[in-house]
Amino acid sequence: MAKAQVRRKEVGANFDIALDEESKKGAKTTYSRVDQPFVALTFLLLGTGLITMFSASYSDAYFNLGGNATYYIVRQGSFAALGVIAMFIISRIDYHRFRIFALPSLVISILLLAAVPFIGETRNDATRWLSLGPLGTFQPSEIAKFAVILSFSVMATGYGPKMKKLKYGIIPFFAVMGLMAGLLYLEPHLSATVIIAVTGVIIIFAGGASFFHLMLIGIAGICGGAGFIMTKPYAMDRIRVWLDPFIDPLDKGWQGVQSLLAIGSGGIWGLGLGQSRQKNLYLPEPANDFIFSVICEELGFIGAMLIVIAFGALIVRGYWVAIHAKDRFGCLLVTGITSQIAIQTIFNMCVVSGLMPITGASLPFFSYGGTSLFIQLVEVGVLLSVSRQITAPKQG
Repeated sequence: MAKAQVRRKEVGANFDIALDEESKKGAKTTYSRVDQPFVALTFLLLGTGLITMFSASYSDAYFNLGGNATYYIVRQGSFAALGVIAMFIISRIDYHRFRIFALPSLVISILLLAAVPFIGETRNDATRWLSLGPLGTFQPSEIAKFAVILSFSVMATGYGPKMKKLKYGIIPFFAVMGLMAGLLYLEPHLSATVIIAVTGVIIIFAGGASFFHLMLIGIAGICGGAGFIMTKPYAMDRIRVWLDPFIDPLDKGWQGVQSLLAIGSGGIWGLGLGQSRQKNLYLPEPANDFIFSVICEELGFIGAMLIVIAFGALIVRGYWVAIHAKDRFGCLLVTGITSQIAIQTIFNMCVVSGLMPITGASLPFFSYGGTSLFIQLVEVGVLLSVSRQITAPKQG
């Protein structure tokens, strides 16, 4: 008990790691195998994603990129290959070593987000991208998502029982999320703001923050958001168009209308892979934000539901790894990664089906975006690193 108290005193800095006592009991631990079900589900979604992304993108690439119909799939396939290599390399590294990147990654992501309004590229009235010259562009918000997961997991582990207190379990975390939300508002990037905020709240709740404190903040946030919408005419217009996109089908409701037409055209069995009509310059961003609409049109209700089931199985397996993780840090890390995938998947599918207002939310492993796909596979590598150290069950 005395040693435990001394150890807690040593953990004073926000980014120190205090491993759970159960990880120090000398239980037999396996390091050789990653979680094979999670690997299989990842490759299933990645492979399906590349096939459907090519189907959804070649018309757009052909007409808008000088007849180069394979432009998007070649780039996406390259990033997928690099991401898979990084995934397996990272999976072989002890995940506790990643804690040293928590603070640097958080600082770098904030600096990059701060730079976007000044030097970023603008597309469709949104400034979200930074240029890498001949290598293309990337969204700093993708880096910020993983930075929040890593840094919040480190902080929550270091604070330990102090997470119940407002000073430790709420204020520092919401200060970081508030800063990021402010920077993302300047882009604007609502979907990234929601994904980061919800993922962060899940991590700090799993880390031991007071449910009462979180509930009060949630109520205040809902009331503040509702008040903001009611006082902004453009926000109310977006709500009305979301509820009925056909009131302005040629302008503000165009995306929603084309998405619903694509989904409805698929029926039960779909039109067939490659046979989508809406992707032929009708549906905006068919290879990115609205790729699930193309999937519904080409593969139908059955094909879309199989993909939903595959995502569900991946998410359930991710939380299984989190529950069985060796220590508190590993549990929070996997919880954050799995939650981000779950939130982003639900967000995208709800947007394209009209259950949520139109915002830019990509579908993990499916939507076009090399940086996003690469970081998702890096996150999978971290999750697999945690799975390597799951304590083996006792024999006899």
